[in-house]
Amino acid sequence: MCSAVGLDPVSRQKTPLFAGASFIAQLPEGAGLSALTRRLLGAVREEQQDKVSGSPTSRLSGLLCTFPWHNKYSNICLGRHGGAVESLSEGEMAKLLEEVEEKKKLISSMRNRPWRMKRRLQAQGFVEKFEGALGKGKGRKFYAYKIMMTKKWIKFKRDFENFKTACIPWEMKIKEVESHFGSSVASYFIFLRWMYGMNLVLFGLTFGLVVIPEILLGLHYGSIPRKTVPRDEQDTAMDFSTLWDFNGYAKYSVLFYGYYNNQRTIGFLKYRLPLAYFMVGIGTFGYSLMVVIQTMAKNANESGGDGEDTDFNFCWKLFTSWDYLIGNSETADNKFASITTSFKESIVDEEENQKDENIHLRRFLRVLANVLILCGLGGSGYLIYFVVRRSQKFSNMDNLGWYEKNEVEIVMSLLGLVCPPLFETIAELEDYHPRVALKWQLGRIFALFLGNLYTFLFALIDEVNQKLEEEQSIKNMTTIALNMYYANVTLNGTEVTPPPIDPADVIRGPCWETAVGIEFVKLTVSDIQVLYITILIGDFLRAVIVRFLNYCWCWDLEAGFPSYAEFDISDNVLGLVFNQGMIWMGSFYAPGLVGINVLRLLTSMYYQSWAVMSSNVPHERVFKASKSNNFYMGLLLLVLFLSLFPVVYTIMTLPPSFDCGPFSGKTRMYEVIMETIQQDFPAFVGKLFSYVSNPGLIIPAVFMSTDFVILKNTP
Repeated sequence: MCSAVGLDPVSRQKTPLFAGASFIAQLPEGAGLSALTRRLLGAVREEQQDKVSGSPTSRLSGLLCTFPWHNKYSNICLGRHGGAVESLSEGEMAKLLEEVEEKKKLISSMRNRPWRMKRRLQAQGFVEKFEGALGKGKGRKFYAYKIMMTKKWIKFKRDFENFKTACIPWEMKIKEVESHFGSSVASYFIFLRWMYGMNLVLFGLTFGLVVIPEILLGLHYGSIPRKTVPRDEQDTAMDFSTLWDFNGYAKYSVLFYGYYNNQRTIGFLKYRLPLAYFMVGIGTFGYSLMVVIQTMAKNANESGGDGEDTDFNFCWKLFTSWDYLIGNSETADNKFASITTSFKESIVDEEENQKDENIHLRRFLRVLANVLILCGLGGSGYLIYFVVRRSQKFSNMDNLGWYEKNEVEIVMSLLGLVCPPLFETIAELEDYHPRVALKWQLGRIFALFLGNLYTFLFALIDEVNQKLEEEQSIKNMTTIALNMYYANVTLNGTEVTPPPIDPADVIRGPCWETAVGIEFVKLTVSDIQVLYITILIGDFLRAVIVRFLNYCWCWDLEAGFPSYAEFDISDNVLGLVFNQGMIWMGSFYAPGLVGINVLRLLTSMYYQSWAVMSSNVPHERVFKASKSNNFYMGLLLLVLFLSLFPVVYTIMTLPPSFDCGPFSGKTRMYEVIMETIQQDFPAFVGKLFSYVSNPGLIIPAVFMSTDFVILKNTP
């Protein structure tokens, strides 16, 4: 029989017809197989069972010669039987082709049938073996090739999606944290990664358009006074203590505002550095605003189906409380207990509403708690103002110790560590519901950080005003000395040339912009130090003590004091938000601050994820992250607007330093825009810009653009 159809016994085992026959025999009765086809399949089964290969009396050979599957097979059979068997008529061939089409439809619908997995796998194997063999005539190979390429394309898309997921930074690390601590702790690391991505773009803008052009195209170090360390500071300019305070060579570098020259164009490319510096400073806020609003709109769309907590409260708790991303048994137990507790709390809340209580005592305790917290906020603000004013006196003194040099940063960092636990202790007097107490705690910490930051800014403005007065006196003295020099040169009849003074010996002003940038950089570095030391001592060392001394201690250290630390989500997120606020404000005066922040976020991801996995335990109550994402983004948006006001104030009202920075020689910083429009654009553009720059038009335009971004991302 095999010789009749042109197949040898070896290739017969590889032919799709033989491989799929056993599966087709298992199909249900209503699968659409005709009696003619079942006769053929029965012959195939007998052929496989009897191990018949080429027998002239086999039932399969007769059936195959009966059906004209291909002209080649009909001719062979006719030759073999001596013309005794004739070909089928055209009607019979059309009927056979119709049955083949039915089999193709059956194969295409096998994937959608509600069969068990074993039967689906058999169907998948059958489809893979027969799908490419159903083509007709010369198009059979092309059809098989098309099917093969379709499968490869589907596999490529699936692998590419997996590759994109694998390329997301720290995705597996965050998933590991999420499986042990739930999505609430993982939301902090997702927020940290988002902040890193945003700051990476800001870093690219600042270094690509400001820092690198100044290094490659600008004047080199030592060519002018603003790029040279003064003579009396050169002996200690490379000391570690000097560089740690960002003085010496660090002060006169591309990290700070004062290093950049005020030439309108630099280098052979005629690059307009002052204009680029101003536009990057404003563009930093514009890009950040756009990204924050877009992310808030996206989060609102994703959480739009959550509903209100007060609508169908028990139904929401029953069907949506579980966090399916938890992969740790301890976290799952905590989540189970948290859900049970939330049901009990809801029932108790209904019962508590029916009870009578001493409402006057409750109100008195809440008023007392708020008074104490307001006193704490006011005291922290006054303390910061006091130490900043004191640091102004220290700046005129020599031989200062390490504490006197870093007193402002130390005090602000200690207030950020001490005040939140103190507020939480005082809040016990209020006896709020835990969810309400958490919101109050977040609001008070926010007020603490915001008050400390703005107190620091007000104290800096006083220092800037003093430096402006000092700078004006130095400018007057320098102008008088230059006039006397040029007068003497004119009287002697010699050619007028600049005075032969080395750049290191030139008397220069205090450069208040660089001083402000140094304060922000020192504050950021101090915050990094306090964060890392707190994690090392407060989390890791505490975990080591609990772990190794628990066996020989008087009480259970894990269940009692001190126990393992929990990851404080709210404090870490608020610290991250206000650190970003300092970056937004300080990057205009210290372009290198963005690079420092990128390094800080990069190291924080690895350092804090290690600390969480090695030193912390899951929270007793695991909250879903979806309800806090937009809350954090809302705080970030508020801090963005609050960070914009000081920068706009300095740009619009304070005069820039006369001998440092890209805007030196101008009355106000924004004049670089007017200069560009007047010299490089037609006259009517300048008039149009003067009308458009009206604050009455700018503020509504900002709000309209904000609404447009929100509506664009809302379905």
